[in-house]
Amino acid sequence: MWCYRGGSISTEPRINDRIRVPEVRLVGPSGEQVGIVPLAKALELAQEYDLDLVEVAASARPPVCKLMDYGKFKYESAMKAREARKNQAHTVIKEMKLRPKIDPHDYDTKKGHVVRFLKQGDKVKITIMFRGREQSRPELGYRLLQRLATDVEDLGFIESNPKQDGRNMIMVLGPHKKKTEAMAEARQAQEARKAEAKANPGKSQNAAESEFADAEFTDAEDTDAEDTDVEHVEAEAPAEEPAEA
Repeated sequence: MWCYRGGSISTEPRINDRIRVPEVRLVGPSGEQVGIVPLAKALELAQEYDLDLVEVAASARPPVCKLMDYGKFKYESAMKAREARKNQAHTVIKEMKLRPKIDPHDYDTKKGHVVRFLKQGDKVKITIMFRGREQSRPELGYRLLQRLATDVEDLGFIESNPKQDGRNMIMVLGPHKKKTEAMAEARQAQEARKAEAKANPGKSQNAAESEFADAEFTDAEDTDAEDTDVEHVEAEAPAEEPAEA
């Protein structure tokens, strides 16, 4: 009785002695068609050229095999796949939360994060959180969202118009710049910095220290903006006026 014992199925092509067919359609090292030859003859030619016999089309009848340097082929394929993953753009949606009565300084800080996200080619989900009787004033959230969209209109556009979602009002901003373009510009800027540091080695250390200090400040600022968002906005919301009580 046949029994499957599990394990991964190999996707590697069969090469040399692993090929188990009487004859193959052979392709030469330069891509020329040799024709249908016995397997023994194909292996003999592979040995003469100091190459591998690689099965490139197993479903064909007879299977198609090519003479190549299989180790070099695997290396080049891995490098191409790595480069493709490096250039691949993933759609990312960042989120920024605000309160209807946000302080001007905090608004500028949050807007700075939105600007950075849009420059990176990411979408940004803006959430206005209403609390208590603020839910009866949705126009406050709407005006705040419209103000933010106007402030960053050079970098992004309103992809999803403001809409009420329970106690929140949500709007999605999309970047004008594609993710791939932003990644390419970031790589060019990085290469330019490396070239400048190489041309001016005396300034590179000071620049690196300054960049490290800026990175520390930015990371700390990002942490405050993202992780303590709710606590921060609750502290900034003013007390309700007696007239609204």
